[in-house]
Amino acid sequence: MDVAELKDKIVHEVEKAIIGKRDLLEKVITAVFVNGHVLFEDNPGLGKTALVKCLAKALGLEFKRIQFTPDLLPSDIVGGYIFNKEKGEFQLQKGPVFANIILADEINRASPKTQSALLEAMEEQQITIEGQKMSLPEPFVVFATQNPIEAEGTFPLPEAQLDRFIMKLSVGYPSLEDEQKILSNRRNRKKEEFDINQVTNLESILNAKQKIENVHVEADLEKYIVQIIHQTRADTRVTIGASPRGSLAVLKLARAWAAIQKRNYVLPDDIKKFTISALTHRLLLVPDLWMSKSAAVSVVEEALMKISVPVFND
Repeated sequence: MDVAELKDKIVHEVEKAIIGKRDLLEKVITAVFVNGHVLFEDNPGLGKTALVKCLAKALGLEFKRIQFTPDLLPSDIVGGYIFNKEKGEFQLQKGPVFANIILADEINRASPKTQSALLEAMEEQQITIEGQKMSLPEPFVVFATQNPIEAEGTFPLPEAQLDRFIMKLSVGYPSLEDEQKILSNRRNRKKEEFDINQVTNLESILNAKQKIENVHVEADLEKYIVQIIHQTRADTRVTIGASPRGSLAVLKLARAWAAIQKRNYVLPDDIKKFTISALTHRLLLVPDLWMSKSAAVSVVEEALMKISVPVFND
C-alpha cells in the first residue's frame, strides 16, 4: 500500500466522525507520518478530542489522554517507582506518556514544571525516571490543545516547548450544512460513540515513514525553505524568528505531502502548503503585536511573497 492510499483510507474512516474538515485531517495525518507533534489552539467544543481519539482508533495505535490541571505533577505524566509491600521492592508504574498517540488536553492549564515533563519525550522520544532512560513507543505523537479565549489560571507555553510542535492548527467552526450533518449523524447512530474501525496497522505506518524518507528534495528547494525562514527573522515585527527546527519541520512535512500526492520528489507547492502552520507559532513578535492573532500569519505570508519560487518542472 502506498502512502497516498494509506492516507485516503484513514481520512475516509475518521470522516465518519469529523465532518467537513478534510484539509485539517490530511495535515494531521501528514504530521503522524513524520512523528510530528501538533498543537491545536481553538475554542472549546469543536471536536479536537474526538478527532485525536478517532484517528488513533483508525490507526490501530495505543491512545492515552492527559487532562492538564494546575495540580498535575510531572510524575502523573511519566510515572515513577512505587514500593510493592508484598514483593518488598520498588516497581515501575509507567505513566500515560507510554503510548503512541498522546492527547495533552488544555496543556496551558498545568504549571511550567509539569509542561516541561513532555519536553524530553517530544524531542528525544524517551523519558528519564530516577536517572534511568526509557524509550517511548514508535510512532510517538503528542497532540496538545489550548483554549485561546481563557487566560485566567493558565500558563503560556514557553518558546522552547512551542518549538517542538511541528504545526499549530485550528479546527474552526463547521459550515451550516456540515453542522446540520453532525446533528443528523448523531441522531441516526443513537449513541455518543463513533463507530470507527481500524484500517491500518503499525507495520503499514512504519512502511509509509520509510517511503517518505526516500522522497527527493532538490538543493534549490532546500534553499527556498531556508530563505523563507531567514526572511521571517529579518522582519521588523519579529523579535525572534523561526529556528532551524522550523526549517526541518517544513522539509519533513513537504516530503510527506509529496509522497501523499504519489510523487517521490518535492515541489514548491508542497512547501507552501505547510509554511504558515509550521512557522507562525515559532515567531516571537514585538510586544505591540503580542495580542494580534493575524500578525504572525502576515509575517509568513509576506516572506512567501518576497522570496522567488524556484523553477521546477513537474
